[in-house]
Amino acid sequence: MESYKIPAKTRIGHVHLKVADLERSLAFYRDLLGFEVTMMYGSQAAFISAGGYHHHIGLNTWHSRGAGRADQNSVGLYHTAIVYPTRKDLAILFKRLYASGYPLTGASDHGVSEAIYLDDPDGNGVELYWDRPQEQWPHQADGSLEMYTRALDIKDLLSEIEK
Repeated sequence: MESYKIPAKTRIGHVHLKVADLERSLAFYRDLLGFEVTMMYGSQAAFISAGGYHHHIGLNTWHSRGAGRADQNSVGLYHTAIVYPTRKDLAILFKRLYASGYPLTGASDHGVSEAIYLDDPDGNGVELYWDRPQEQWPHQADGSLEMYTRALDIKDLLSEIEK
């Protein structure tokens, strides 16, 4: 088979999640994270977005109504990653999550990005992050990318809100 490279401007359009309770999921994605509902499909599905896009996330109970949480030790989605436009936007969301008492599973500096990790009500992993400008990404001596995982400096992140 001939070698093929996906076009550079290709992007992930949306993620569609099976959830056990649509209203509970909307309370998380809409009410806590701030996504807007663009369409309801009866009482079984919702389509949500940021900024008026048709949908970034689909939520449905078609095959999962009342099901238990996602099993962390099985195959499936590891996490949905949501990119925020600025570090300040991530700081504002972190402060909102902290004030709500919503449990986090981690917070990391990856060199190329800073991220907050949590699980949605169904146990699906969620990464909330912002990308540093590409010219600030760390590289190894040979020029290849050098990502890492270090503790996120929360105090420094929150200082963005006061700028």
